[in-house]
Amino acid sequence: MNTQQMTQLQQAPAASTELRLDTRLTREAAGLLARAGIHLNGRAAWDMQLRKRGVPERAFASGNLGLGEAYMDGDWDAQQLDEFFCHLLRARVADDVRPMRLAFHTLTARLFNLQTERRAWMVGKEHYDLGNAFYAAMLDPRMTYTCGYWKDAGNLAEAQEAKLDLICRKLRLEPGMRVLDIGCGWGSFMRYAAEKYQVQCVGVTISQEQAAYARGMPGGEQLDFRLQDYRDTDEKFDRIVSIGMFEHVGHKNHRTFMEVAHRCLEDDGLFLLHTIGKNKRHSTCDPWIDKYIFPNGDLPSIGQIGDAMDDLFVAEDLHNFGADYDKTLMAWHANFEQAWPRFAGQLGERFHRMWSYYLLSCAGAFRARDLQLWQWVLSKQGVLGGYERVS
Repeated sequence: MNTQQMTQLQQAPAASTELRLDTRLTREAAGLLARAGIHLNGRAAWDMQLRKRGVPERAFASGNLGLGEAYMDGDWDAQQLDEFFCHLLRARVADDVRPMRLAFHTLTARLFNLQTERRAWMVGKEHYDLGNAFYAAMLDPRMTYTCGYWKDAGNLAEAQEAKLDLICRKLRLEPGMRVLDIGCGWGSFMRYAAEKYQVQCVGVTISQEQAAYARGMPGGEQLDFRLQDYRDTDEKFDRIVSIGMFEHVGHKNHRTFMEVAHRCLEDDGLFLLHTIGKNKRHSTCDPWIDKYIFPNGDLPSIGQIGDAMDDLFVAEDLHNFGADYDKTLMAWHANFEQAWPRFAGQLGERFHRMWSYYLLSCAGAFRARDLQLWQWVLSKQGVLGGYERVS
């Protein structure tokens, strides 16, 4: 926690002990939280500090949607929000909170395709088009908005370059190869691969801001950035990569995504899929994340990815370094807090609390091993003699 956060916490209304057990739901919430080593208005850095009445009622009624909105409203705090969520998720407290208000959200996510070609553009407009200046302040110099690889890295920039190089080496890139980047973002991988491995890259994105930024950067002679849906791609490539985009595809489109990759990949090519994953197949996107951060997001499970690539690809390698996302998110949060005074007037305090909740709750989820980060290396016919992983 930085000095600004400490000051805000010190200036916030003191948590009243009268709020601790004043209602049945508050007492029930206190019991559930105690299982995770969290105490209402306690002294530990991860303890929940109640600022207003009604927080337990909102959480029991709407789960994390109500809990997150109450945090955005300033109704509660935790000195270390990341540790609050790590404790909460390790104890699986949420399993005992099943709000009826979220039943429709769950049913809708399971029955309907929320990531159709028309709806897919929503996340680009609502999340990635916040503004390039905003993301430049939070991310590394290459504008890499995915998990870094911290094995030998000492800071965010090193971790992101290590991740980009790891992908290039896993793909066995050679000069002159043609590479497709599905969900290319601001072009960090494409520029790195072109610069370091002399390949030609085509990238597709659904974010106008990302496309404009990528096209405006110098040195793009070997790079082709396209504003289009991945389903509209129908060309052959020596290699395909997708880094942090599969989370937006949706389980009803997983097979379509794999079919697109299959038809676009040369027979002797390699496809690297880098994606966040969940531990449980039959679960839906967190409703708070869906409403405020990533509309229509849908994290895959290992089983769902396996189903989608059935008879299309051979899984040559599966690498999990999800714990590295904890470090990445904490680095992003530190950058965000440092840069916040530049954006406070434009975005407001409720956005500040919303974005902190997003970054720190996700860091806690990865720390608790509730979320994973996988890199799959896939081939169409299998690598003769086997595939040897690089690290």
